[in-house]
Amino acid sequence: MLRSIILTFAAFVSLTSATPLIYDGRAPFNYTTEDLNSSLDPYLSVVKGSMDASYYTQLLGHALNATPLWSPNLWSPIEQPMTISIDNTSIFIPGGSTPQNGFRRTELIAQKDGNHTALNAIADVGTTVFHVSILEDLDKPLNMSHEYQIVWIEPNDGTHVFEIQLGSPFTIPTGTVPVSDARFLKVRNHALDLLFETPFTSHDWHNFAVQIDWTNLTLGVFYSTNGEPLEAVTGLVENSSASPGAAGQGDYHFGVLKLPLANPNETAAQQGDVVHFGIQEGDTEALTYSGVFIESIIGGVSAGYGKTIAPIS
Repeated sequence: MLRSIILTFAAFVSLTSATPLIYDGRAPFNYTTEDLNSSLDPYLSVVKGSMDASYYTQLLGHALNATPLWSPNLWSPIEQPMTISIDNTSIFIPGGSTPQNGFRRTELIAQKDGNHTALNAIADVGTTVFHVSILEDLDKPLNMSHEYQIVWIEPNDGTHVFEIQLGSPFTIPTGTVPVSDARFLKVRNHALDLLFETPFTSHDWHNFAVQIDWTNLTLGVFYSTNGEPLEAVTGLVENSSASPGAAGQGDYHFGVLKLPLANPNETAAQQGDVVHFGIQEGDTEALTYSGVFIESIIGGVSAGYGKTIAPIS
């Protein structure tokens, strides 16, 4: 493959001057495994299994191109993609709590100045846009019989302001899986209504931007593949079930959260407790990410190559 692609300084200035950056999660080439293991900006890397963060998240350097959207050419890279993986050790234990044996999960959480909560207070107000690009890892494919949550914003109540999903929805009992649209990327709102879906084609960067009006509780979705500029793929959609104000603010997650299959040998209560029970195969699975940032809509929405388009209205 071609060498990895990222923004030149000139493109970075163009992007930030048109649409002010609130958070930049595009990993620079001087970001190291030691930084990742230490949860240094721009990521909090504690949502993982028992191994170091760098065991689950691989910084790819120049081995793979990032999404082309934020680079004016192939010769000025500053962003390295990251592959985020899970295996049977990917059991997260929240501080002092019960191991989440039902899930397999590895996630990075956006943070700035070493504080993810402080970032929420400035990113989750007014109208802001959350960018991310996703690439399939052909060597570590997902098991589409399961449900995967791969991008979301999570307030303290554990709900998701929006989320991007893959795979087959968790059901009790488990139905016929994988479902027909298991290989579709799905964007859902807080109420889990489907806003947009698109086939998860191999070898393609899938570029998303989700516009969130935190005051009026609405969402809008932009999408493209590879080097095509982002375009609106929805109108303005209600997100009225989300909490207003500080209660609705939350952490920006991206990674791999694999839900279990319901285990028919467990009790009804256990089957309903997806966090702690269920069937997991323990395979190594992964997705690759780049182009992660949050911006204000002042000046428009970044569509790629320093260009902006109008917010969804």
